[in-house]
Amino acid sequence: MFDNAFIRNAVDRSAENALDRRRFFTAAGVVGASAGIAALSSSVLTTDRASASPEEDGAVSDAAILNFALNLEYLEAEFYLRAVFGDGLTDSMITGIDPQGPVIGGSKVPFKSAAIRGIATEIANDERAHVAFLRAALGGAKVSRPKIDFTNAFTAAARAAGLVGPTGTFDPFASEEAFLLGAYVFEDVGVTAYKGAAPLITNKTYLSAAAGILAVEAYHAGIIRSKLYEKGLQVPAGKISDARDSLDGPTDDDQGIVTSSGAVNLVPTDANSIAYGRTAERVLNVVFLTPVQIDKGGFFPEGVNGPIVASGNPGSATGPA
Repeated sequence: MFDNAFIRNAVDRSAENALDRRRFFTAAGVVGASAGIAALSSSVLTTDRASASPEEDGAVSDAAILNFALNLEYLEAEFYLRAVFGDGLTDSMITGIDPQGPVIGGSKVPFKSAAIRGIATEIANDERAHVAFLRAALGGAKVSRPKIDFTNAFTAAARAAGLVGPTGTFDPFASEEAFLLGAYVFEDVGVTAYKGAAPLITNKTYLSAAAGILAVEAYHAGIIRSKLYEKGLQVPAGKISDARDSLDGPTDDDQGIVTSSGAVNLVPTDANSIAYGRTAERVLNVVFLTPVQIDKGGFFPEGVNGPIVASGNPGSATGPA
């Protein structure tokens, strides 16, 4: 593993001063998955930094960040591909080091709108391309796809967020509206994950590539937020946002698609119109569906692969102590 003091210092360099106004929930909230944290071309990742292990100075290596990104790209790609095509990544795109796992759940969405079907198809192809890109960049150091659970995780998340009752179920593949809500949790967290990873990337070329993928994820998130607003899904989207805030630390940064006064809020920013970020640990709090420090759960019932595996501590602003 990597030195946590390094992570805290890196995050401190880019953190905004958020007000401590976090909305607490009595139960764990909805999951999100970051799209990849950093990306680079296979022609770039050819130095000794391609090692999957932390570097000698205690800093997390770029390859460790790439593999963390790959875990989360697997999650997004499997979600969108199943929603659009009824099937996920091919066998040749899920191999690698560390245990490989199956995907539980997922099916073709009965889209009503050609426009939303087209949006979903474009995003599915983007996420599959991200998986291919990261795997090529990492070469023999790439991790395999870990076990992913859509069925149980989405239901647990929806119950905790109040989207369904304590015995209800939630299937994001059952309808166009449910799909948009599922996509919302993934895309919004993906953008914050890229922002949070920026101070950990030491190579400027890698940082440039990360900025490129961040732009793609921001486009995705903006489209999904807009479609949710058009369909009048402000209330469930707000519940998802509140639930994410109950998982990822003491500050209240996450925002729904409308403000508390009901104004449109399609671009979630601070007072300076700057997007906030999540550390890798806080991303794992959300995808593991827990506000405490663990190494598996939620959408990844057996954990993620690679060196970055633990979620953050309860009440901590920067993750594990």
